[in-house]
Amino acid sequence: MCELFGFSSGRAIRANDLLNLFFLHSREHPHGWGLAVFRGHAVTLEKEPVRAISSTYLEHRLSCHIEADSLLAHIRRATVGEMTYANCHPFVWDDDSGRTWTLIHNGTVFEPHLISPFFSKQEGTTDSEGVLLYLIDRINRRRNAEKRNLSDAERFQEISEGITALAACGKLNLILYDGEQMYVHSNYRGYLHFSEEGDSVCFSTLPLAIRHWEPLPLNQVFGYISGELVHEGAPHPYEYLDSRHDMSLIYGAYASL
Repeated sequence: MCELFGFSSGRAIRANDLLNLFFLHSREHPHGWGLAVFRGHAVTLEKEPVRAISSTYLEHRLSCHIEADSLLAHIRRATVGEMTYANCHPFVWDDDSGRTWTLIHNGTVFEPHLISPFFSKQEGTTDSEGVLLYLIDRINRRRNAEKRNLSDAERFQEISEGITALAACGKLNLILYDGEQMYVHSNYRGYLHFSEEGDSVCFSTLPLAIRHWEPLPLNQVFGYISGELVHEGAPHPYEYLDSRHDMSLIYGAYASL
């Protein structure tokens, strides 16, 4: 399965050591890598449909100083979508207010009725990109209904409710960043871990050696701003269990993508 890494911090921190450890895991993840580096509201997006440890570009990139106050990284082992640039994470889209949203995801939405309306709009053929577009659509609808931009608490409420609805449809491990707030969720036991140190918090599928890690609580959305936990969503009952679905359902659900 794909692996996720990200952090939110109250100050810019050097990320090279953590990224080097994370991308070493790509031996088992041959279908692509991606990196989104944030400085304030600006995002630099880099990704390739190749194994991370085989990428000459990534080798040179990691030899340079990488510093950010927020960051997302992904290594891909695909279940849905071909091995192409458009299907590599992170995915980046803007909402109607011009706010940029960036997503990394692991899992599969087995019952895609919530995200299928966005298949014709997305650039790639993954359910992950559909997840991002669905969540942004929820933000747009509420913003347009209230005729104003949403506060961080209102955005969190809308995203938390959207993630809960999607978690009822499958396996949903994700980190989402809106340029201000980072949203984190897992409904698969043992999949995602977190590490708090000073004014920063890191998230990783597998613990990375240079920090102390704890399992992320299941079935709940958490919102962080500048490394601080500011919002917690209501717990939901939709833990994903491996035996719940036959893998053939994946390919049937996305055959029309």
